[in-house]
Amino acid sequence: MTPEPFIFEDVYGETCLKDTYLPWPKYQGKVRDIYDQGEQLLLISTDRLSAFDRAIALIPHKGDVLNQLSAWWFKETEHIIANHMLDVPAPPAMRVKKCQPLAIEMVVRGYITGSTNTSLWTLYNSGQREFFGVTLPDGVQKNTRLAKPMLTPTSKSKDHDEPLELIDIQNIPHMTPKLWEQMSTAALSLFEFASERLWQQGLIMADTKYEFGLDVDGKLVLIDEVHTPDSSRYWEVNDWENALKTAREPKSFDKELLRLWYKSNSNPYEDKILPVAPEALVREVSGRYAALYQKLTGELVPFSALATLSKLLQS
Repeated sequence: MTPEPFIFEDVYGETCLKDTYLPWPKYQGKVRDIYDQGEQLLLISTDRLSAFDRAIALIPHKGDVLNQLSAWWFKETEHIIANHMLDVPAPPAMRVKKCQPLAIEMVVRGYITGSTNTSLWTLYNSGQREFFGVTLPDGVQKNTRLAKPMLTPTSKSKDHDEPLELIDIQNIPHMTPKLWEQMSTAALSLFEFASERLWQQGLIMADTKYEFGLDVDGKLVLIDEVHTPDSSRYWEVNDWENALKTAREPKSFDKELLRLWYKSNSNPYEDKILPVAPEALVREVSGRYAALYQKLTGELVPFSALATLSKLLQS
């Protein structure tokens, strides 16, 4: 029996896009459904939320925010590096150029924070001081700003990303010293551009990750997503300053709130079945994603509906 093209699930009275089954070859990521349309790809950002190397929850309208904000940042940063975006045929959908992905996540950190096993704070708190050629001193407080942004790349894996060292870069497929220099420069330039712009709006991007690929001409291109609340950690400047004084976590506009809850109420790396996040938390995370989009773009999130999604079947 052929499944419906769009699978929805009710989450506390809100409709979430859980899965898609469109008439093209499909690769399913933790969050995105990727369809091969020949010379291009169709990316569908679902409402699945990923953390701890797995999808852990459905968050209403998250896919719409993720896709639209990424599209907005692609346009804002194309003067720094070209990207793979072609068009946005529906709120959670993006058509992109086919590229050869480079198997590395370029993680840039401006602050020492995080709760996952690969986060800078988790590694530092466990005793590590050397990070991709940079040595941090003892006594650094969580959530403080680093002297300068740090590049801490990780392997790109379907199951579990691992921190890389300089010696590991030569083993990345398609990687050359020249290409590595281009990627490093682009990642740090993107982070600096976004950080300066956000600070003027009273926001902090504590860390983020970038993914790159090579187009048909061998040119380096920014792919996947950029500066979304899935791939980045956003704080308000004033709240961050107050949080440091009181040793609490800054209010985030990303998925950290949900990550912290799951880490306190389960073993998200080991438990096969995870608890269901409470309604108030789910609604709070959904609201924060939408609030971030509005704060950055000045517009309300264009939410999707079955009618707009169905148009993808004729595209």
